[in-house]
Formats: sequence, C-alpha cells, structure tokens
Amino acid sequence: MSPAWKRPRADRVRRIRDRLRDAYGIPGQRPHGRPLDELVLTVLSQSTNDRNRDVAFAGLRGRFPTWAEVREAPVEEIEDAIRPGGLAPTKSRRIKEILEAIDPLSLDWLADVPVEEGQRYLCALPGVGRKTAACVLLFSFGLRDVPVDTHVGRVATRLGLLREGAGAKEQADAMTALTPPGQELELHLNLLRHGRRTCHSQRPDCPNCVLHRMCPYARAHGL
Repeated sequence: MSPAWKRPRADRVRRIRDRLRDAYGIPGQRPHGRPLDELVLTVLSQSTNDRNRDVAFAGLRGRFPTWAEVREAPVEEIEDAIRPGGLAPTKSRRIKEILEAIDPLSLDWLADVPVEEGQRYLCALPGVGRKTAACVLLFSFGLRDVPVDTHVGRVATRLGLLREGAGAKEQADAMTALTPPGQELELHLNLLRHGRRTCHSQRPDCPNCVLHRMCPYARAHGL
C-alpha cells in the first residue's frame, strides 16, 4: 500500500456520510427481492446510461415474460430485444451464458447464505465481477456488500477512503469494511449521486462541493 495513504477512521467516514446525507437525503430505496432482474439489469447497464439500460430491460421483459424464456431464446432474438441499450451483440451473449449457468434458474437462496458464499457463486458466473455481484446482493437483499462503480470509486479515492490505484476487489472489500453496517445502500447511492453531480471525472466542481474542506484531492490540486 502507498505510504501516503492511511485507512480512514470511522469518525471521518461518518462525517462524510452526514454531509452527503445533508446534501442528498437518505435514499428511500429498499431491497426489491428480484436477484435475477438485478443481475441482468447490471449487465445491461454496462457502458450506457440509466435510460438506455431501462429501455433495454423493458424490451427484454416485454418480449420474454420469464427468465426461462430468455434462456431458451436464440441469442439473435435477445440481441434484438436489448438493442436500445447499446453493445447488444456482446450483452445478449453474456445474458444467455449467465442464465444457462444458473441451474435451477433461481438466485433467491443467496438471501440465506453468507455474503462471501454469494460473492463466490456470482463471480464464478460468465463475465460477472465484484461490482455486479455486490449490486445483486445489496439491491436485491440488502446484504452487506457495496458496489464500487466508476463514480463511487473516483469520489472515494479523492476523499482518501480508498487507496489510489486499488483494483476492483480491493476497492469493493475496503468500501464494504469502512461503511457503517446497515448504511451500505445509503453511502453507495449518495457517493454515486455526488460523482454524477459534483465530483466529475473532468473539471470537478470543487468550489461548490459539500465535502470540499475535507477532501485531500482538492487541497493537493489547489481547488
């Protein structure tokens, strides 16, 4: 680990959480209990925006009312159904491969096993990584796992919550460990919102950032 980086103290994480809470509130989103939906939705979300993802998902479910029907469908028909989401040839093959690998076709059991077991199972599916696994476990069941996408990773790294240069697994493990138990969904969503609205990849709006005074990145860059 970098000698310049130190693991954040719990009180600092709580202060960041509180400032984000003041800015964005406490999300009202609750676990929805549909892990297969979440798994496919996360595949569809790759390299596109939320609107296109949702249009692609609606197109898929409109054509195939059950996941068993998606699994049995020709990949060309899946591709046609999800085309508005972009990268349809790649995503259609990946969705079919994933569904074919799940037998029986249910992930409801993940709610009743240790998080680490669920992570191992999901990450063994074709093309499923740590972030996708965390999305399924957190958004479906409210389990203790924190997805780290590009926005969350960028904001958390700039704040010094994550080590600069950390890989996906290290980021996910570290974010989960430092998040106060029961607040995984809140911290993830509020960091995501902050990354989209203020802490942009290019030209972050540091002068109007609610975390400006406690941000090492802003101090280091004179922002």
